[in-house]
Amino acid sequence: MRVLIAPDCFGDTLTAVEAAQAIAVGWQQSRPGDELTLAPQSDGGPGFVGVLASRLGELRHCRVCGPLDTPGAESVDAEWVFDPITDPKCPTAYIECAQACGLTLLDGPPTAQTAVAAHTFGVGQLVDAAVTAGAARIAVGLGGSSTTDGGRGMIEALGGLDAAKKRLAGIELIVATDVEHPLLGPRGAAHVFGPQKGADPATVEQLEQRLTAWAGELDRIAGRPISDDAGAGAAGGLGAALLALGGHRESGAAIIAEHTRLADDIAVAELVITGEGRFDDQSLHGKVVSALSHGAGAHHIPVLVLAGQVTLDTAALRAAGIAAAFSVSEYAGSVQVAIDDAANQLAGLARKTAAQLGNSA
Repeated sequence: MRVLIAPDCFGDTLTAVEAAQAIAVGWQQSRPGDELTLAPQSDGGPGFVGVLASRLGELRHCRVCGPLDTPGAESVDAEWVFDPITDPKCPTAYIECAQACGLTLLDGPPTAQTAVAAHTFGVGQLVDAAVTAGAARIAVGLGGSSTTDGGRGMIEALGGLDAAKKRLAGIELIVATDVEHPLLGPRGAAHVFGPQKGADPATVEQLEQRLTAWAGELDRIAGRPISDDAGAGAAGGLGAALLALGGHRESGAAIIAEHTRLADDIAVAELVITGEGRFDDQSLHGKVVSALSHGAGAHHIPVLVLAGQVTLDTAALRAAGIAAAFSVSEYAGSVQVAIDDAANQLAGLARKTAAQLGNSA
């Protein structure tokens, strides 16, 4: 059987590349005769750069500020991809905001204090490095951030709003995200994502007020209101700042799918296996699993999901075109074991799933 293994990252525990390798190891232990194709994916969040680096371009490193550093205290070794080959007329840089301001870069679990203090200055340093390298197109993957500063830190790293606009003049700026949330309001950056970054109710309101004031400045430089644009609330409002600088939004999952030639891999597969840290309702709206299920559905290819946790019922799976979904935490016996021993537990679940498939074949 030809099996396509195309997971997203598993939160903070496994990159998409590591998850694909773990699934492959376990699957082959039960079904050694299957032909496996590994195509790790990303929706623009953590793993965006790692997945692209495995398929195209040159992996580069840049020392930048972490989310809690003061400017000048560059403590993070961030990676980005520079691709001058695919389109020589338009050298392209791929940047992942989580490399500079990700939740994993905090000193510990997020708190109300870090929710307020975390900034995107390091993202601006990465953008500046890409411009210096000669990029004519810059795609910034958004997701997994610890910040809700509306991209103010990034703007400051580029010299301020007017200087940033001038610095990026003539450069195509892509906001790579599958998050459709606006900047402000009940569906905005502070209210929806602030609690995930440590913000309590009072802090959420503080962040909302700060973003509201900042939105006026972004509107000025953009020459139009951008707060309600889809994706403006991505990465704590970093999406809004990129849009204000002339960026346009594209699906992060679609960018990855294009460069990994996912459609070609799906077309020749007989089974697709994907996964992520938490498989829930949000997974069905523009995320990697959703993109795979749509692509595989067009070819009537079954899709299996192996996820850290699964919260969807059978009816929801059927409606989404998913044949079945299995939880690593249930296989491991607890969420903690699934986190602490992620690769082995995911491999074990894959081995068990493959064995069950063999028994039922």
